[in-house]
Amino acid sequence: MTKRDIQLNGGAGFDNDVNTGVSAKLRHFYQSVQEEGIPDRFMSLLERLEKAEQASEHVLAVRMPTNGR
Repeated sequence: MTKRDIQLNGGAGFDNDVNTGVSAKLRHFYQSVQEEGIPDRFMSLLERLEKAEQASEHVLAVRMPTNGR
C-alpha cells in the first residue's frame, strides 16, 4: 500500500490491514489455548473442590432436616 492509497482511503486501508493481522494472530492464539489440555494438578484441585462442596451439602442436609416448615 502506498502513501497515496492511504491518503485516498483516509488512512482506513492501513488500519484495516493492521486490524486484520491482529485479528488473525489473536484467533490463532485463542485456538492454540483451546487445544491445550487441562493440567493434572488443576484437575485434581477441581475434584477436591467438588468433593468438599458435596460434603458440606451433606452436612447441611443432616443438620437441617426438612419437616415441612
